[in-house]
Amino acid sequence: MELHIRLENDRDLARQVYQQVRAAILEGRLRQGDRIPATRELARSLQISRNTVALAYEWLAAEGLVSGRHGAGTLVDVAPVARPRPRNGAALRIRAVWKTAPPAVTAEAPRFDFGVGVPDASQFPYDVWRRTLARQWRGSSAEGLYGDPSGHPALRSAIARHVAMARGVRARPEDILVTSGAQGAFDLVARVLLEPGARVAVEDPGYPRPRLLFASYGARIVPVPVDDEGLDIAALPDNVSLIYVTPSHQFPLGMPMSHARRMALLAWAERRNAVVIEDDYDSEFRFGGRPLETLQAIDRFGRVVYVGSFSKSLLPALRIGFLVAPPSLTRALGAASQVAGSEPPWAAQATLASLIDHGHFARHVRKMRRLYAARHERILRTLESDFSRFLEPAPSVTGVHLAARLRSKDVRDEREILARARRTEVRFDRLSAYCVGRPQPGLVLGYGAIRDGDIAEGLRRLRACCAAVLRAT
Repeated sequence: MELHIRLENDRDLARQVYQQVRAAILEGRLRQGDRIPATRELARSLQISRNTVALAYEWLAAEGLVSGRHGAGTLVDVAPVARPRPRNGAALRIRAVWKTAPPAVTAEAPRFDFGVGVPDASQFPYDVWRRTLARQWRGSSAEGLYGDPSGHPALRSAIARHVAMARGVRARPEDILVTSGAQGAFDLVARVLLEPGARVAVEDPGYPRPRLLFASYGARIVPVPVDDEGLDIAALPDNVSLIYVTPSHQFPLGMPMSHARRMALLAWAERRNAVVIEDDYDSEFRFGGRPLETLQAIDRFGRVVYVGSFSKSLLPALRIGFLVAPPSLTRALGAASQVAGSEPPWAAQATLASLIDHGHFARHVRKMRRLYAARHERILRTLESDFSRFLEPAPSVTGVHLAARLRSKDVRDEREILARARRTEVRFDRLSAYCVGRPQPGLVLGYGAIRDGDIAEGLRRLRACCAAVLRAT
């Protein structure tokens, strides 16, 4: 591998090479077993004598840091023993919104993982995906050129057909933009529509990541309460320019927005010249009740940007989402996509298009709907029986999680239950963590990541945590 070495001057060159290679080994930039450049190769790169490099390597070998292997060259012999020293310097100024943003942390999943927003990755059709992806690389998608920033034509067509059949969305392929997950779609809308100081209405409680994204563009976030019918339209202030909602399955509580509220929201947006983002994040997994039309399908004014994703229905790692744009925004969103340059890999888009066109995606969704419905029913039944003293489950017939309010209505109880659960290898989300205004203590339990055989024991441990905390209070 190449190794960067910077010579300060022409004095004591062998020692400079020795010290920099030694530091690279001890700090872990060169790992045990790595091959360092041959003496001739490094000498030519640094424009110094080969004997100088050879002397530096002899010193490294004398310390036991490297050794020569016949036919393999000179290899690193030791593991790193020190961390790289942090660079000193002035603290750079960052915008206020990022000072309070939660850190990006990916913790190791515990055994009893009721984490939210995670599908069952073990059920993904890996074999079909690999075979299809290999065909795409052998075909025209591997030409190595930049593709259309709005997305692969085959995938845009496949998505248009899919959402029309499955969700009643009215869309042509040219209305579709493929994005890097749903968050990529929100980002494009924010780039195109939000001026600094613009007011954005969000559900409270609601999904925090779009809220933070809109704030990062300088928007003023307006939390709007939800009730059993969804967003409270009467609580919307007049000067809102963008409204973010999850009408099919309110996140995180789970109820759908009523038809009357949907019509009222669209009429409100038309009167106030506002745009509505409809996040239809896991609508494929509906287990009961009559399906409601999407906002986009009943929008007569061109006010709705419909956003979907394949993160829950397939895999988050694919990072493939999409939006359906009203005609007045299509050109600007396409230009913003080209500027952002964050569209998913071309071959992955073509592969997904093939899975949709050949029915693999639909079959996978049907299988996962049955699996999630069984888990949903099992957890809900346990909450209603064994947790009835502690929790009040929120009605929900869609998705891969369910929420339950804490009967004590005390945030301190919620935090203590979470702390105890962590110590017993149980993970869930706090309901109040999704609130902007008044906190609503409770638990949010996902059932995508947990294995079927661990559900009963995970819930048993969780009940013990609830009992210990609420008995003490």
